[in-house]
Amino acid sequence: MRIETALPSPGTVQDKRDRLCQNLLLLGFLLLASAAFSLCLGSFPTSFMQVMRALAAPDSSDIAFIIWELRLPRITLAMLVGAALAIAGAILQSIVRNPLASPDVIGITSGAAFAAVLFLALLGTTLSIRWLPVAAMLGALLAALAVACLSWKNGISPARLVLVGIGLAAAMGAGTTLMIVLSDDAAAMTAYVWLTGSLYAAQWKDVQGMLPWLLVTVPVCLMFARHADAMALGDSVAEGLGVAILRSRLTLLACSVALAGAAVAFAGGLSFVGLIAPHLAARLVGRNLARLVPGSALVGALIVLYADLLGRVAFLPKDLPAGIFVAGIGAPFFVYLLHRTRYQQR
Repeated sequence: MRIETALPSPGTVQDKRDRLCQNLLLLGFLLLASAAFSLCLGSFPTSFMQVMRALAAPDSSDIAFIIWELRLPRITLAMLVGAALAIAGAILQSIVRNPLASPDVIGITSGAAFAAVLFLALLGTTLSIRWLPVAAMLGALLAALAVACLSWKNGISPARLVLVGIGLAAAMGAGTTLMIVLSDDAAAMTAYVWLTGSLYAAQWKDVQGMLPWLLVTVPVCLMFARHADAMALGDSVAEGLGVAILRSRLTLLACSVALAGAAVAFAGGLSFVGLIAPHLAARLVGRNLARLVPGSALVGALIVLYADLLGRVAFLPKDLPAGIFVAGIGAPFFVYLLHRTRYQQR
């Protein structure tokens, strides 16, 4: 008796690769076009040619300061933050094997927010505000360590990780609210705006602080992408394929924590980006983590870029936090995913 195995033809594999490249190039072009479009809009409208002249020859342009010091760093930071949150969400959904997993769901964002509000309430008048990102990243790290320790039982179970993370996020959220209530009016207002997620007054030093986190963690994520894909088949299958499950899971979790903590540190509590972007990217590039990382990064950058653009121009002369618009899309999307997950489990 002969058993025939159906293997994909070389043409089919090549077609998938071509489609992947086309989708990534399309997302990249859309992101660049959106950034150029965003540079032209604001409280002081400018034409595309004026923007191009300001970028090419800033010394001879009257709007060089507006473009180079106000809009461009803000747009760049929005794209970096969106990419970081999206990659962090893609990693968590892959290693936890839960489509509802994201940095804000398992407590990483809540830990960063609690530490930042604690800093503003207790040390905001004695230390410079430049230490706020350090406090937020430290909070994210401590929250991740707490989740890992509390969910440890002969290894880290994805199910325990999610449950402990949800509980810790709720506790951190309550602590954050308590700190805001007990703070003075100035600190409470600053904390509230920061928690909503805002890129207001972004500077090039913020971009320089955010960029290294992506440059360091993304290559590591791509190195462990195959391990994550193997773990998605189950721990027993991954062990049979020779994957060091604990080391791979901890490494990817550390990358996710670093990306989410840095993003929250420089842009505040932007919720749902890490939840939405991987699902949208998966429809274009598939669930393979090596493809999902660049796809999610581009989609996340687009989400935050347009959310910040709406905050800047939709309600002039007011400048609203980008987190309002992300949450307005993310909350219904979360309910949709929850409903779809329950329907699939029936």
